[in-house]
Amino acid sequence: TISSNHWAMAWVGLEINTLAVLPLISKSHHPRAIEASTKYFLTQAAASTLLLFSSMTNAWYSGQWDISQLTHPVSCMLLTVAISIKLGLVPFHFWFPEVLQGSTLMTCLLLATVMKFPPITLFYLTSSSLNPALLSSMAIASAALGGWMGLNQTQTRKILAFSSIAHLGWMAIILIYNPNLTLIAFFLYTMTTSAIFFILNTTNTLKLSTMMAAWTKIPSLSTTFMLTLLSLAGLPPLTGFLPKWLIIQELTKQELTMAATTIALLSLLGLFFYLRLAYCATITLPPNFTNFMKQWQSNKSTDTLTTTLT
Repeated sequence: TISSNHWAMAWVGLEINTLAVLPLISKSHHPRAIEASTKYFLTQAAASTLLLFSSMTNAWYSGQWDISQLTHPVSCMLLTVAISIKLGLVPFHFWFPEVLQGSTLMTCLLLATVMKFPPITLFYLTSSSLNPALLSSMAIASAALGGWMGLNQTQTRKILAFSSIAHLGWMAIILIYNPNLTLIAFFLYTMTTSAIFFILNTTNTLKLSTMMAAWTKIPSLSTTFMLTLLSLAGLPPLTGFLPKWLIIQELTKQELTMAATTIALLSLLGLFFYLRLAYCATITLPPNFTNFMKQWQSNKSTDTLTTTLT
């Protein structure tokens, strides 16, 4: 999909991606995992159908199958909707938190990072043809709902799912004006989120209640985890602040001060639940000296990889 210039090959690549990840979601054979894989398949199949219909409509009117030659207004709108469904942008976000909740942490990592790269690449290649008003509306709605819905969650996978939706809002709002900033924001988000998922997988943390004691298992990762969360929240001078600052700066240059102010204020919602995660992970419980030597044992390779990603 990433290297293709033809709509048919891009569609085939997206379908291969979908079929490749389905066994990973359902491999535990738990009813929740089967439900998650079914939801994922249905939504991705619907989005792929819309994308194919969009490309066929454009080819019918323009005679072009090249990705960069998207000119028909109906095709542009259908493409925006199709890729928004694949990414999980509001109002097509309904499937994403449920699928992540039914998957393992490592599968969640793939769904939240790697599997979003091909659709974002299609957005990048067609950015000049997209509808600015539609995309900006979905972006602000994603930042708002991602932050708001994350406040009530106690499951770490759902919290990171809504975090992903909120970050997609930041990427989408700047896509038309400066597509390179979208890629920068996505790559930095991928690195930071990967570090968080590796830490959660190492400590086997699925809920906030278990996170409160997780730091005693691997104390060396507690500081790393807190800094990574604050970076994901976009606090200066950490890495996650850079793309948000550049996006706000670019929106201001484009005379979209209201949009920049709105999305900056909405990021405070996300900051709240990131701080709650950091609080639960590092401050909540006093040290527990039961089996203390065993709790300090950890996987050194995972620790090194997580620190590098941070």
